[in-house]
Amino acid sequence: MKIKVDHTLCQGHARCYALAPDIFELDDSGYIVAGDIDVPAGQEALARRGARACPERALTVLGEDDAG
Repeated sequence: MKIKVDHTLCQGHARCYALAPDIFELDDSGYIVAGDIDVPAGQEALARRGARACPERALTVLGEDDAG
């Protein structure tokens, strides 16, 4: 599973990071780092929660079929 990041939508709320700091990485300004995120096996549910927590919908879950 992957999380696609739309860096242009991120407003730096960091709700994703607050829920899953091992999955979501922030830059020095507190915005999510651009690029797709490969979600480690066993972390899919946490990654989905983090993505859903984004009020700007800057995160899209890809490969839901592979998530448990």
